[in-house]
Amino acid sequence: MAMGRQRERVRGVLPKRIILVRHGESQGNLDTAAYTTTPDHKIQLTAEGIAQARLAGARMRHVMAREGSRNWRVYFYVSPYARTLSTLREIGRSFSKKRVIGVREECRIREQDFGNFQVPEHMNLIKETRQRFGRFFYRFPEGESAADVFDRVSSFLESLWRDIDMNRLNHDPSDDLNLIIVSHGLASRVFLMKWFKWSVEQFELLNNFGNCEFRVIQLGSGGEYSLAIHHTDKELLQWGLSPDMVADQKWRAHASRGAWNDQCSWYLDAFFDHLADSDDENVDKQDENNSLTVHS
Repeated sequence: MAMGRQRERVRGVLPKRIILVRHGESQGNLDTAAYTTTPDHKIQLTAEGIAQARLAGARMRHVMAREGSRNWRVYFYVSPYARTLSTLREIGRSFSKKRVIGVREECRIREQDFGNFQVPEHMNLIKETRQRFGRFFYRFPEGESAADVFDRVSSFLESLWRDIDMNRLNHDPSDDLNLIIVSHGLASRVFLMKWFKWSVEQFELLNNFGNCEFRVIQLGSGGEYSLAIHHTDKELLQWGLSPDMVADQKWRAHASRGAWNDQCSWYLDAFFDHLADSDDENVDKQDENNSLTVHS
């Protein structure tokens, strides 16, 4: 019985923060010719990328240490690519064993598949076509679209919530839990899209993360998560969020958990020209329209 009560207390403890970080500068970022001879998943970090990752680790530790309780812990998820694994190792230098609960390699947050070995001239033409077609739905020949990445990131998110709900992370509820997801630019933007229910049109506005840039999704006072708790309006706008999206993030910082569907009428307005406030208003308008039809 005592064990059952303890399990019930642990169940459903929400993370304080979820931090998305892109890998450091890679050989492919420096020279796209690297993709012609080296498989994408084996592309290594540059010396600059290693330095970026160490600095990012120090900055993320500072975020956790300066805000909240002294009892904070971190759990890592990492893409299986060489550049993300190396980024994780360098980030890890900023954390002691006392702070790290664990780490899990997660294939579903890997880079978008562009095909196999990449010929620069061919890829340049393909990327120009993608700009005309739309970044979200364009599928690379022998590769993936952002929509495909969305599907696997959505699957990862479902698993993430089960891990949290069933305390598979072995998290002590008295500690602030921080999740760090070491991934890639597109996968991270798709994660944000899924998390915040952004539309395809809103996704198309987003700018890519810089190397070792990170976004902090933080739990607000009412139980919703928001980018606006840690980041400024200026940062959010620079990353491509529209003013409406920024306003939504600021609302989320203090909103009650689950209130989003009831109170964010702007989201419905993006899909419908106008929804009546009540059934009575709808009936009145239908009668008026019918009357106009009969007289005409």
